Amino acid sequence: MIPTRIIHPSSEPAQAPREWLIANGLGGYATGTMTGPPIRRYHGWLVAALPPPLGRTMLVNRVEDIVHLGDGRHFSLGTGADTDGTLLEFRLEWGLPVWLFQCGDCLIERRLVMEYGRNITHARWRVLAGHCRSLSIRPWMQARPHGLPVNAAPAWGETAIYGAELVASSPDYPPVRLILDGLDGEAVADTLTTSLFYANEAEGGDPSQGPLWSPGHLLCGLDRDHGAELTLRCDDTAAGGCDDSLPGDAWATEISRRQALVTQAHPALHHGAAAELVLAADSFVVTPRHRLATAGARSIMAGYHWFADWGRDTMIALEGLTLLTGRADEAKLILQGFAQHVRDGLIPNMFPDGHESGLYNTADATLWFFHAVGRVVAATHDLDFLRAQLPVLTDIVGHHQAGTRFGIAMDPADGLLRQGEDGLQLTWMDAKVEDWVVTPRRGKAVEINALWYNAIALMAEWHALLGLDANPYRALAARIRAAFNRRFWAESLGYLFDVVDGPAGNDGSLRPNQLFAISLPHAVLDPARWPMVMAALRNHLLTPVGMRSLSPDHPAYKPHFFGDRWARDGSYHQGTVWAWLIGPFAEAWLKTHPGDADQVKADLHAMLPHLDQFGIGSIGEVFDAEPPHLPRGCISQAWSVAEWLRAWALCHDHKY
Repeated sequence: MIPTRIIHPSSEPAQAPREWLIANGLGGYATGTMTGPPIRRYHGWLVAALPPPLGRTMLVNRVEDIVHLGDGRHFSLGTGADTDGTLLEFRLEWGLPVWLFQCGDCLIERRLVMEYGRNITHARWRVLAGHCRSLSIRPWMQARPHGLPVNAAPAWGETAIYGAELVASSPDYPPVRLILDGLDGEAVADTLTTSLFYANEAEGGDPSQGPLWSPGHLLCGLDRDHGAELTLRCDDTAAGGCDDSLPGDAWATEISRRQALVTQAHPALHHGAAAELVLAADSFVVTPRHRLATAGARSIMAGYHWFADWGRDTMIALEGLTLLTGRADEAKLILQGFAQHVRDGLIPNMFPDGHESGLYNTADATLWFFHAVGRVVAATHDLDFLRAQLPVLTDIVGHHQAGTRFGIAMDPADGLLRQGEDGLQLTWMDAKVEDWVVTPRRGKAVEINALWYNAIALMAEWHALLGLDANPYRALAARIRAAFNRRFWAESLGYLFDVVDGPAGNDGSLRPNQLFAISLPHAVLDPARWPMVMAALRNHLLTPVGMRSLSPDHPAYKPHFFGDRWARDGSYHQGTVWAWLIGPFAEAWLKTHPGDADQVKADLHAMLPHLDQFGIGSIGEVFDAEPPHLPRGCISQAWSVAEWLRAWALCHDHKY
């Protein structure tokens, strides 16, 4: 069965503008709204992943395609103009976008695909019914880093023509070739400029009017017997060479690759929405050309459109995106790559787009690295891989015990891990606006210490597995566990403190961070306390689209994630719902209530309508804390997709 998602524009209105995205395995992508007009700075038909210092680069913002009928009428396809054809249907076939337009008596199909491992987009038009005479295509461009504000770069360049090919050149960027394959195709160099309004940028308080430049237009015949194919390609010689490829081959090759992805995934992920999310997962696993990386390196993009590869997100998402999708070898490459970047006992928090080195301001990403290594070892039983990583892991533990950057250090009094430094946000609740750290969480954070215990328990397990002395790690793990249960349990609340030994004492805010004291493979919390914690989390934090980041009872609770950067980041972790937390919640619930997989399946099913509502066929980053839980942030987020897949597989593995 082909994984297909069909949306009829006349159906129930979406909660937000519906957007599609396809990616090329390098970090590059093509994306836009279902109905056509761009609304974000990131919307474009060709966003290329280029080596530093360029990074991911907007090259072709949009394509204006107009069909001409024999009676003299013409219809544009998805431009928002009065002459637009009627969009009858949008669908994803194997995750690839397909549009169906009614233009007079003519039925037109348009499809898009990106070549895997290359900065090339192909578009195809076919006449399915009725009579059409010709097709004209005008590309609009503004070469700039993809995250740059829309008004921050000029839109101009130079044009060359070779038959039915336009070559557009912009200063400081590789040229773009626009090649038309169609009946009597030709290219015309009539350069134009215009300005475009981006509604989403205006909503966020950012510059919303940006210039565009067109190098010319392309023409060809279009009828029932003759379709048309357009290739948009960035001639960056480092991106796999410049040999020509036929668009028809690109479609067959990519569909075959996607079929193999679904086939090799966990058996529970072969059908329905799970199969769609396996295809969505593929967009995040990349060869990282946007940053300096060793040959053969692999990484994970944290989310589209603006996230690059983040250490924390990578480690959390690794199992769902790679191990459950039959890509264990890539998982090892990802972990080996991060291990090479360990500094002072820390893995990078993120690799900024277009830069050659990482940033290290994180207290939890390195502890999640232990968890990710543990999942790979459990899945592959590869002890050689484990032996190779053990010196790095040992070094990390030593730095945490002795103390490393950002106040990260083991307290010698109780073995717990503390963290914090003025002006920095070091946990996953990492919102910061200029000098305002919204949720600093300095002190001993609950999930940091759950992860610290899990890491030390894993080290004991691994040393025993490899025939090494595990006793020092066993003793430290026992000490951490005893201190954790003594210090974090708040009897009067019936759940765990979020932070202890903070500047203002112990923080009793009800947040989802305590989930990890139960969900991690080595759970630090006494099992007798699990039912009380899980009841509090289900009753106060669980929603149909994930978990709130703060209880509605808290005075700092924010019901909506909306507005300018100050408003958005001020609510980012103050109630806003995070989809990825459904994974640890599902695992913790199953561990607490063995055999209750039906309840978890119901929780996961509740998220599925979202696949029609925002990033089509994927799961977004965050949602408003209150109904109707409008989707916000990134349209497609790595750990959101990964943790849904992981939770779904857990329900079918009968592990608990």
